[in-house]
Amino acid sequence: MQLTANIASVLDRKGHELLSVSPEMTVFEALQRMADRDVGALAVLNDQRLVGLFSERDYARKVILLGKSSKETRVDEVMSHPAVTIGLQATVNEALGSMTKLRSRHLIVVEGDRAIGMVSIGDLVNWIISAQVEIIDHLQSYISGSYPV
Repeated sequence: MQLTANIASVLDRKGHELLSVSPEMTVFEALQRMADRDVGALAVLNDQRLVGLFSERDYARKVILLGKSSKETRVDEVMSHPAVTIGLQATVNEALGSMTKLRSRHLIVVEGDRAIGMVSIGDLVNWIISAQVEIIDHLQSYISGSYPV
């Protein structure tokens, strides 16, 4: 596990499942799906085509603060679009840079024009922590003399 690993490696570790909703679903239904799966964002797909991203931030800023009803508001009225995407070959560092620059907590992973997964800032932080633990373990083995030559 390396800090320069690509997003494909992160997906291999965390899973390739892409949780999604349709644009015509209500915000309430989307929130239920997010709660059921314990996630903070969902891809918005229309006939398998990525049209946006719906996140807790969208709900807070575009529904609650504006006094809208989550049971009457459709996802496509409040989703972020276009969704921020990243390719499989991008590195973890590039993904973090995109998240920082674009102020996004989630990136939809695409292969060609198809959405195939999602990574969150938490996924990337966990990857980095695991990589650092692995490096520390190797260094400790080397220092103690038990590192294979």
